[in-house]
Amino acid sequence: SDGSIQIFTLPLSLNKNFVEYKVISVLIVFLICALGIVGNVMVILVVLTTKHMRTPTNGYLVSLAVADLMVLIAAGLPSIADSLFGSWIFGHAGCLCITYFQYLGINASSCSITAFTIERYIAICHPIKAQFLCTLSRAKKIIFGVWVFTSLYCVMWFYLSDIQQVLYKNVTIIMCAYKVSRNLYLPIYFFDFGIFFVLPLTLATVLYGLIARILFLNPLPSDPKEDKNGYDNVSKVTKMLAVVVVLFAVLWMPYRTLVVVNSFLQEAYLDTWFLLFCRTCVYLNSAINPLIYNAMSQKFRAAFRRLCRCGRNAQANKAAYSVALTYSVTSGGKMLKLYYSAVAVVSGVLNKS
Repeated sequence: SDGSIQIFTLPLSLNKNFVEYKVISVLIVFLICALGIVGNVMVILVVLTTKHMRTPTNGYLVSLAVADLMVLIAAGLPSIADSLFGSWIFGHAGCLCITYFQYLGINASSCSITAFTIERYIAICHPIKAQFLCTLSRAKKIIFGVWVFTSLYCVMWFYLSDIQQVLYKNVTIIMCAYKVSRNLYLPIYFFDFGIFFVLPLTLATVLYGLIARILFLNPLPSDPKEDKNGYDNVSKVTKMLAVVVVLFAVLWMPYRTLVVVNSFLQEAYLDTWFLLFCRTCVYLNSAINPLIYNAMSQKFRAAFRRLCRCGRNAQANKAAYSVALTYSVTSGGKMLKLYYSAVAVVSGVLNKS
């Protein structure tokens, strides 16, 4: 093993300081996964339920959020179970499926980042072409193509992973590991490394350099009122997406570096705490994007607030509606009058929401 984000390293029960590692790893990974799952679900909900948020760029961000959710659920949550039980508990089918969805999420997130980088380049550097190239319908087709390509590409992991049994001090421990030898796996990894990490980052560096030349070297419109808001919005969105790309590079670098270094070593470097650091960076990359959107995008921040208020208002409306109906079933001649009062209460609450 080279230190994959999957449970392809020595079982935790074979490591020293097992209890200390268990507590720290479970707390860190659980907090990151909980934050990331909630945040990415909110991104998906606000884009799908808010009409003005359905833009080509946000479509790619939804694709990225789905991919990040897949990484957190298929990689983060199983690692918590591994920390708690010290052995693989999901069986053979779980090993195959979880490994598949891990790599599907990783590769789909990389392709989604590449897609919105190209979309930003066309929108800013070629605004005339963008009118018919950067459309929501085209974005949906590209997103569909990304997921079809990555889904088919990752099918190989059904044939490259399997459960293994390790005998340690008369105790049999089950692991989810690679079926093939390390030498056979390395060409596959380096191809992944080139296509889904080096190529996207190289392309992003070139395209964002061209975008920066347009945005920051060209003067603002002569009339301050002329398209000033539009210029600011484009600039803010581009900066936000550039931060997403930079964090993708920085947070994936420890894991990618570890695997590259291990590929040239006779004995792979598999320090337990460093592996935890590498995995934490990967999980953090999948969890941090909603925080970036909230911090750098006023539209996302407002949409998140509306989503949270809707949840609270729904509970308030339900309670008010129940109280109103209680008053409407009183007896005698006051029943009709109280019924109309109940309707007024419900209507007033709904109008305020």
